[in-house]
Amino acid sequence: MPGPPPAVAAVRVAVRRALTQVPLGPPTAEPLLLVACSGGPDSSALAAGTGFVASRLGWRAGAVVVDHGLQEGSARVAQQAAALCHELGLDPVEVVAVEVVRTGEGPEADARRARYAVLADRADALGARAVLVGHTLEDQAEQVLLGLARGSGARSLSGMPPWRPLDAAADPGTGGALLLRPLLGVTRQQTLQACAELGLEPWQDPHNVDPRYARVRARRALADVAVDLGPGVVAGLARSADLLRDDADALDAAAETAYLGMGDPPWEAGRLRGLPRAVRTRLWRRAALASGSPGTDLTSEHLLAVDGLLTRWRGQGPLHLPGGVQASRTGEQVWIGRPT
Repeated sequence: MPGPPPAVAAVRVAVRRALTQVPLGPPTAEPLLLVACSGGPDSSALAAGTGFVASRLGWRAGAVVVDHGLQEGSARVAQQAAALCHELGLDPVEVVAVEVVRTGEGPEADARRARYAVLADRADALGARAVLVGHTLEDQAEQVLLGLARGSGARSLSGMPPWRPLDAAADPGTGGALLLRPLLGVTRQQTLQACAELGLEPWQDPHNVDPRYARVRARRALADVAVDLGPGVVAGLARSADLLRDDADALDAAAETAYLGMGDPPWEAGRLRGLPRAVRTRLWRRAALASGSPGTDLTSEHLLAVDGLLTRWRGQGPLHLPGGVQASRTGEQVWIGRPT
């Protein structure tokens, strides 16, 4: 008996690998997975692949469709996506309308924040073990390219992890729902082809070709680079992300060991000098975040300035970090926290 078409098989294999290699724990009575489905090609292919694979592994598969309300007719598109999920056998399927709050970080960031809040809420309410999202190989490469353009460090250049706690602030050991990205090794063309082979008619989001969005501009730039350097550039950027993620994880572990050994600030300058700068900057970041500095505003420039208290100190006064946090040095003591 012939197997499924190649693109359909690629999606199903990717979903099966994610569900069997990620620490979800064994399926229990009525275990549930949720697919975040917009009705576009990537999430539609993911919904189809999850619906096929999950039941064969002992899982139930449902879906959440988030209506951001950012386009005319968004409610209709959301209902069509929900209908598609029902046709694919997913249950339950929920449509949730959300108000995207403008924060000044840009429409993409604002919509993403609202979307993930909904996904975390519905996963908790429905008792889902994981939420699956449809980011592809090209999405990963675009993420790395954007990080390069911003001059980001290894953690940012490591792209999107294959899985993480759905609540980014949660401890991975608390047993909360996970966010899974099964399709990071699957191309956008494969998801389009999978939809065609399954007879699905996905929605084409006009925002995906709107140059006002940074990701769209990165997509176009990546296509131009691929013309000049060859089609392997997309896979190469994604592979670099995987390698840098290993490096970033190792540095984070080294910083955690150093933090546990030194305790909370203030810290002895002599002990800090014996650490690599990549470890020290992670210590500065951890201490600043623990004191209430918002991670979205804390930049590499801030962290390098704090490191200057160790390497270029001439008695200068305290540094002011986002969120009312300060970094200062007195003699051989370096301190980060809120002023008393």
